[in-house]
Amino acid sequence: CCNVGIINGLSGWSSSLDDAPADTITRRFRYDVALVSALKDLEEDIMEGLRDSELDDSVCTSGFSVMIKESCDGMGDVSEKHGGGPAVPEKAVRFSFTIMSVTLVTDDKEGEVTIFTEPKPNSELSCKPLCHIFVDESDHETLTAVLAPIVAERNAMKESRLILSIGGLPRSFRFHFRGTGYDEKMVREMEGLEASGSTYVCTLCDTTRSEASKNMVLHSITRSHEENLERYEIWRKNPYSESVDELRDRVKGVSAKPFMETQPTLDALHCDIGNATEFYKIFQDEIGEVYTKVNPSREERRSWRAALDKQLRKKLRLKPVMRMNGNYARKLMTQEAAEAVCELVPTEERREALRELMRLYLQMKPVWRATCPAKECPDQLCRYSFNSQRFADLLSSTFKYRYNG
Repeated sequence: CCNVGIINGLSGWSSSLDDAPADTITRRFRYDVALVSALKDLEEDIMEGLRDSELDDSVCTSGFSVMIKESCDGMGDVSEKHGGGPAVPEKAVRFSFTIMSVTLVTDDKEGEVTIFTEPKPNSELSCKPLCHIFVDESDHETLTAVLAPIVAERNAMKESRLILSIGGLPRSFRFHFRGTGYDEKMVREMEGLEASGSTYVCTLCDTTRSEASKNMVLHSITRSHEENLERYEIWRKNPYSESVDELRDRVKGVSAKPFMETQPTLDALHCDIGNATEFYKIFQDEIGEVYTKVNPSREERRSWRAALDKQLRKKLRLKPVMRMNGNYARKLMTQEAAEAVCELVPTEERREALRELMRLYLQMKPVWRATCPAKECPDQLCRYSFNSQRFADLLSSTFKYRYNG
């Protein structure tokens, strides 16, 4: 039955007046209904894909696989600025999904045939909202309570097939969910990790801040949802009767129950912002020749920062910002900005190192900016590994005053 429309996100709660307000805090679609609707929108594309692959559509009735990208993010301040609408809280969270691809396992051809690929997977046009919630993303209890039914529906769909009429014939689809549309804050929340200020700096591996600063190259992805669940049980039961510190080290910062499987990633914007934040600090250190000093005073550091801000404003018309944002990061991370900073750096040798650092960075950047790097910038993709090693070597040698642990 698919004619359910938009439902109260709290439906299924035995509602007493205290836990579900008369007008609800959340509206959502039933997950399976939303997926049916999205697939019906793609009906023509799927039929066309079958024709393009020279497949007889009357034979292809099963073996379809659909890859779903899930996203969830807080929406900051959504309160009404002026106007007489109903009073709404100022924070909201949106959970949405994107159909990334539809593939078909055929009997005669080995492997899978791709029938449909979303051409613009990062566009808001391909991203379908599933659930809107008036809640602060930091309010863990409410968020988990409201998203729980979505998790339950998703788990039910992982194991089952959907039979849907496409092109006049019933066809059977399986769904694969990949939770890659989460920022670091939301990943930490969903996976039961400590918040961003934690010593466990990474959502992908178990490293601590100090370990990460000593090792810049050899990393691998080791965390997983299953492991987080196991670690939470250890945290809860403390089977080895350890002290808090020992226990925390054993579970590597998992101290809440993970409730939704995510695949932690880093989006291009935050990659830009994180790198720019670091470069902004390197620029200040280079202006103040920190590599020659032991520990400079607060006043000295402040004067270097002022000099940097003044120079950037003069040469690039770049106003200082309280907190690094995407636009500032994009303008700061240019060869032009590096040249402006070089004017304030006393020795030629250090200027050359800065230019080289920026040059390597700009070589690598298109790779994480591209939707499809293999098509859009194959050369930079081939050189990426080499460039990133070179980048790390440069930081750990020439800039070791900043990165020797």
